[in-house]
Amino acid sequence: MNETPPSLLGLTTYLMSRTGKVARGRLADRLAERGLRLWHMSVLAALVDFGPHVQRELAVRLAIDRSDIVKIVDDLAVAGLVERARDTTDRRRVTVTAGPAGRTLLDRLHAEALAVQDDLLAPLTTVERRRLAALLRRVYDHVQDDAGAQRPGR
Repeated sequence: MNETPPSLLGLTTYLMSRTGKVARGRLADRLAERGLRLWHMSVLAALVDFGPHVQRELAVRLAIDRSDIVKIVDDLAVAGLVERARDTTDRRRVTVTAGPAGRTLLDRLHAEALAVQDDLLAPLTTVERRRLAALLRRVYDHVQDDAGAQRPGR
């Protein structure tokens, strides 16, 4: 029998964690059907939303280890989703840009993410969904502020 202890069900942080794990798993499964991972979608989203990035800065923005970002960008480049260019003044710097196919794919991935979200939030009304999103955004902004304050040099 898999029954969650009531004392855990009384903890909002536990509920957020478990719900987040299910949501992440469902989205990861959808992406895996396309041979992608969540980091691939994150990199595409950052490039589309914020424009071209030096690879190193992209790693910092998304909190991805520098060695991992190389593999992720390589995957996306091989698939024709991003373009890379070496800086002519500093050959160590590689600028990454979302290509047209990457932008198109991100639109599809966003639609799939919304489908997963709709399924996950099915028990809620539209008003409840908006309220939940607003509350989660406030909590997210708060923890992002705390994370930024704890980083040296910021």
